[in-house]
Amino acid sequence: MPLGKKSKHAVVIYTRYERFWHWSQAGLIFFLAFTGFNLHGSFHLLSFEQAVTLHSYAAITLIVLWVFTTFWNFTTGNWKQFLPFFGIRTVDGKWSSALMIFIIRVFAVMRYYAYGILKDEEHPFKKTLRRKQNALQGMAYLAFMIFMGPALWLTGIFYLTYDLWNDVPNAGFYLTIVAFAHTAAAFIIIAFAVIHVYMTTTGHTPFHYIKGMITGVEEIELSDVEKAYLEEDHPERLG
Repeated sequence: MPLGKKSKHAVVIYTRYERFWHWSQAGLIFFLAFTGFNLHGSFHLLSFEQAVTLHSYAAITLIVLWVFTTFWNFTTGNWKQFLPFFGIRTVDGKWSSALMIFIIRVFAVMRYYAYGILKDEEHPFKKTLRRKQNALQGMAYLAFMIFMGPALWLTGIFYLTYDLWNDVPNAGFYLTIVAFAHTAAAFIIIAFAVIHVYMTTTGHTPFHYIKGMITGVEEIELSDVEKAYLEEDHPERLG
């Protein structure tokens, strides 16, 4: 069934909770980095006891935020946004065809950031109601939620609960491994956050993407069917 012609409209594509989750998570990650570096002795703006207390409370807050966000993602269906093949339609319906399209899209985005952006080319990905993230973003966020995030909070939980298992044989050795893994995961997430901040400056203006994540509004193409659907069921999302 044809969807009709498309036209550009300002649409709220990031919900209030998505924006709250995004900014709260970012603030907590940078605060954890600040207190963590203080604990490692990189600087001494806080006492060791203050840094431990603040780091622990911020870590617990972040874990609670992740638990609620995971619940929210699954109850709203937003988790589909992080699936590599979500939104890809093929003529034959085969997963191999979807995989090929996905790989092509990944390389198209990589080429854009490595070369096309310097030539002022158009971004190869256009946000839609069904898909807010390009293929490369989807891969990065999926890795963050499945590997980086869990690695950080699992090692952090083991660290916080050391008093409960310090009588295990070779507990000191295991604590060293936990501490190394926790620090490594922290550095990976900090690198992810720094790259993420840089990528926000690659829009039409340096603050284009930041503004979108504050207001939730992006200008996207809507088909006649999509526009009619929003006007009928979600008029508040039309800017």
